[in-house]
Amino acid sequence: MSEQKPPGRSDASGAPLILITNDDGITARGIGFLVECMSELGTVVVVAPNSPQSGMGHAITISSPLRLYPSTVFSGLPAYECSGTPADCVKLGKHYVLKDRAPDLVVSGVNHGSNTSVSVLYSGTMSAAIEAAIEGIPAIGFSLNDFSREPDFSHIRDHVQAIARNVLERGLPTGVALNVNFPVRGPEPLKGVKICRQANAKWHEIFDERRDPHGRRYFWLDGEFVNNDTGTDTDEYAIANNYASIVPCQFDLTAYGVMKAMEEWKL
Repeated sequence: MSEQKPPGRSDASGAPLILITNDDGITARGIGFLVECMSELGTVVVVAPNSPQSGMGHAITISSPLRLYPSTVFSGLPAYECSGTPADCVKLGKHYVLKDRAPDLVVSGVNHGSNTSVSVLYSGTMSAAIEAAIEGIPAIGFSLNDFSREPDFSHIRDHVQAIARNVLERGLPTGVALNVNFPVRGPEPLKGVKICRQANAKWHEIFDERRDPHGRRYFWLDGEFVNNDTGTDTDEYAIANNYASIVPCQFDLTAYGVMKAMEEWKL
């Protein structure tokens, strides 16, 4: 994996050009908070879904038209709402809205809910960041472990800005995006930030079978989160102990360690 130099300044004013998106929709409080934070670091452009896209993973729209409309959600900022997925938003943001100018940074979130461990694979928030990484653009996905309608973001502001500032100044390796998770605000201040690995944890899924008013069967996904990882260097451990976690992620899923063993297969 080649090293990526700290990005240049794409904006004509000399300020970093920052593209913001999310998966909770353009009216979500998390993206509003992120716009406030990033506006202090550079020139912000928003391209976000016009409706919630949680759990969409890295889906893209290929069998129906994509709609893109100017939005007035953020006064004084260029913003657009898109009918597609978070990955669609990054693609349209770079290739259409910015006319193929690569932003200096793509930030996604702040997601209303955790994206630790295996959730990174399902997350629309992180898929937007990974889409930017595919394009060679430094990217961060931010999530807060708070599923309430009115989450409190005040305890993470300084950390969000510090992480973004470091990426703007130092860059990231090509193909890497940061998965950043914060614990919900508690009685004690956030202890700090830990660089972590992804925990070996997953959902033990249960499909609740139900009937609609017409007697037709449908299913509702439910389950229990199970953490099988006892390590103290994981994202799950960090969040459980009141730290923010940062996991560097990449889109190359190749199991390199298995390749040599497979050479012995009789194919």
